[in-house]
Amino acid sequence: MEKIKEALSDDLLGKTVSIRGWVYRIRSSGKITFIVMRDSTGIIQCIASSENLNDEQMKEISSLTIESSIELSGKLRKEPRAVTGYEISLQSYKIYERNENFPIAKDLGEEFLLDNRHLWLRSREFTAVLKIRSTVFKAFADYFYKEDYYQVQAPMFVSTATEGGSSLFNVDYFGEKVNLTQSSQFYLETLIYSLEKVFTIAPSFRAEKSRTRRHLTEYWHAEGEAAWYSNEDMMADEEKMIKYIIDEVLKNNLEDLEIIKRDINKIKNIKIPFERIKYKDLIEKSKEFGMNLKYGDDLGADEEYGIMVHFDNPIFVTDYPESLKTFYHRPDPDNPGEILCHDLLAPEGYGEVLGGGERIYDLQQLLDRIKENNLNPEDYYWYVDLRKYGSIPHSGFGLGLDRLVMWICGLSNVRETIPYPRTIRRVKP
Repeated sequence: MEKIKEALSDDLLGKTVSIRGWVYRIRSSGKITFIVMRDSTGIIQCIASSENLNDEQMKEISSLTIESSIELSGKLRKEPRAVTGYEISLQSYKIYERNENFPIAKDLGEEFLLDNRHLWLRSREFTAVLKIRSTVFKAFADYFYKEDYYQVQAPMFVSTATEGGSSLFNVDYFGEKVNLTQSSQFYLETLIYSLEKVFTIAPSFRAEKSRTRRHLTEYWHAEGEAAWYSNEDMMADEEKMIKYIIDEVLKNNLEDLEIIKRDINKIKNIKIPFERIKYKDLIEKSKEFGMNLKYGDDLGADEEYGIMVHFDNPIFVTDYPESLKTFYHRPDPDNPGEILCHDLLAPEGYGEVLGGGERIYDLQQLLDRIKENNLNPEDYYWYVDLRKYGSIPHSGFGLGLDRLVMWICGLSNVRETIPYPRTIRRVKP
């Protein structure tokens, strides 16, 4: 039994091949029925005719509907008019399931398609996105393995917040109130004292009441922490990682990029190193784009879009004001009021896909920042302990893999990057 992609070979011309999958398209013309079959690897045209099948078989075959499941065998031949240049002249078949009417069709509403996501996933376009997504996840891990990072795991039930209490999902945990994790960062920091460089790929949860095109309440978070790393060291690893991922997608998913009509040159021409722009300089530069931003303003989805439509390459925005970053970021000793941090903004208006920087490693400085943010030090006792026993300079990052896939694929909404998106209005299917 061949996969369809394996069957598309001159070496098999004139030979009997066997495939199995689902009916992608079907139409009848007199005594001939054209069936386009699909499996996970691609599509191929098959022809059923009365030359090889009897009247009863032809009637059964011609009555098949879209997404019926079938196994078939036949001679492979060249056919330049067929969608892939090959076709199978059907000789025998076995039907597993004949559908009545597959509910997914063209021009259906967005809510209908989201309600029927479990069926919509079968489309060629969505299949292509999911293949690219798989490459992105694998390439991320492969890159850091090559750089001598260790993959680790952290808990999803947590008692402390990393990004802020207003975006926490509260869970009853056997009578005790805990939260779904916003980030694995704090746990990764504990592991650098034994493994030095670590990464994880895991879901994170943010109860942000946001309806922008790039927000999910449950998203896939790729995070890393490294001992002895400065802010610049971390950015150097990150930009090489992003370029490696893009190169792997271009190597393995060209056909998928074509299916979703992605302009390949948009990602093919990405170059490293990425430009570093200080926050204060970016605020000043934004005036060239007709934006009315002032120092201290946060850069949200709209602001980042307004800036990044003018860039063809990602940029690092560094040295944010202390007021815009959470308590664990290390203040710049040479520039009071600024943080040794960075956000990576993707071009074409996609905006932030990654944030990172140096972590505070001085005990008193961390305690001061916790108090400044009106947090209870006792809630972070184990995180504070790290600064008591062998504390070291270190840096880390968090990458939104769904947003990265969104940019690489050139999609209009992050919901189209993930099989089952969770937003403030959707928890099914």
